[in-house]
Amino acid sequence: MTEKEIPLSIEGIKAKIIYHTYQGFEVKTLLLSLEEKHRVLSTREGYKEVSFVANHYNSRPLWDYMHRHRQEFEKWLPDILGISPERIAFMSTAADMDNLAVCESNYQEFKVFCLATAGAKDNAQRLGVDKASQVERDDEFESLSGTINLILLTNATLSDGAMARAIITATEAKTAALQDMDIRSTYTPENQATGTGTDNMIVVSGEGPLVKYTGGHAKMGELIGIVVKRAVAEAIEKQNGVTL
Repeated sequence: MTEKEIPLSIEGIKAKIIYHTYQGFEVKTLLLSLEEKHRVLSTREGYKEVSFVANHYNSRPLWDYMHRHRQEFEKWLPDILGISPERIAFMSTAADMDNLAVCESNYQEFKVFCLATAGAKDNAQRLGVDKASQVERDDEFESLSGTINLILLTNATLSDGAMARAIITATEAKTAALQDMDIRSTYTPENQATGTGTDNMIVVSGEGPLVKYTGGHAKMGELIGIVVKRAVAEAIEKQNGVTL
């Protein structure tokens, strides 16, 4: 197991990529260690208070295995990291963690960071147009290869509503990046994609000044939009070779 530090100029948070193995194949985990427990809102796990946030990459040979043993993996990852499940919020992706994009946007005392991995080649969708290819029953469904995963960090204390609204703001910015890059739906290529069918996001609240609104008319919303749009575009360029 080897590690690579990821520089982050935000107090109390350290980031690194861990290179290790699962079922004999190389995997990579982006792990953020939080000096103090932080409130997070995850589109995979909901609201939590955690000391760690992660984004995990599984290589192509693992995809079929993951499809059949997803619950096993979700128990394995916290265990291999030596972290109890209630202390970590995490996502998984087929986008290579070495193609991670880290972007920052600031205004006066406020800082916002986005750490993004993005694959939009095999699973891009236009929501409201494309049909679903899966049905979930009893927590079982197929995993696909394209995913845009975002970790959004700020030094501001976000209210619960501001954390939820940040997901809308970030999603709009993600879609704007896809439109600017002319990413097309995998299923209906005549349409521009709005995302992929497996996108996830974790919003991490900070401990600074209280912010209750993160829509586009507020400075915090502006910063979120800027940093997400940049990070998504950079991650897609690294992963899929598509440029603006």
